[in-house]
Amino acid sequence: MDPKLTEVSQHFDRFKAAFVRHDYDSCSNLLPQLKVFLTGFRSLPPLFEDTPNAVHELTLARDIYEHAVLLSVKIEDQDAFERDFFQLKPYYTDARNRLPPSPQEYPILGLNLLRLLVQNRIAEFHTELELLSTSALENPCIKHAVELEQSFMEGAYNRVLSARQTVPHETFGYFMDLLAKTVRDEIAGCSEKAYDYLSISNARQMLLFSSDQELLEYVKEEHPEWEITNGILYFQKLRKGVGADCMNQASSFSELSSADLQHAKSRVASGSKIFEAMKK
Repeated sequence: MDPKLTEVSQHFDRFKAAFVRHDYDSCSNLLPQLKVFLTGFRSLPPLFEDTPNAVHELTLARDIYEHAVLLSVKIEDQDAFERDFFQLKPYYTDARNRLPPSPQEYPILGLNLLRLLVQNRIAEFHTELELLSTSALENPCIKHAVELEQSFMEGAYNRVLSARQTVPHETFGYFMDLLAKTVRDEIAGCSEKAYDYLSISNARQMLLFSSDQELLEYVKEEHPEWEITNGILYFQKLRKGVGADCMNQASSFSELSSADLQHAKSRVASGSKIFEAMKK
């Protein structure tokens, strides 16, 4: 084997060993050096020179960039994910006919679709879909992302959140958690426009939490401007001496009626997705 190729392979073995033992700091330190090594291979994109070890070099480089993408998920770095994915993408497109298929291709393509969905880059999401083959669209990792996007756009937020339990690949968890936050932030933004206050029970139902404690933690971390008093969630903090009547009215709430939902719809058009989702 070419000495340079041997050296890169040895460094990559160290990277993979660190990755397996979850030593992501070591991986992050080794990755830049691996990328520098790859610049010495003229068989790689964009040159694609037909060197004696071209297939081996292309395969090794693809494997390195795939691990780089997965590392970015492990360390929860979306910017690194985007950079590494775009470095990897030519190996799935331009080099497709030069290499055997990679078992990581569809999970990583699915991860990228999830990232675009989380970042609300819907136009780019559909652009990426158009580049995929018919067989790729049938892959569970791709179908999962497509179904999530459809549910999200329909406002079927319950389906979006429940999809966390049926991910087709273990690496999807990070972006699914981010998507759940995106969904709740969307609902929260619409709710505070549609209502002045809600009972804790109704707020928990509206924001799709399974317990009051989850709701309380969400309010504390994401919406400190909200106020919880005597079992009532106020979307704007109360002024002293104001709100006693509201508290008495709100304390009698049990479940949101269809009339409540219809009234809220008429008050805030942008909140309509919430109320449609509550019916699903």
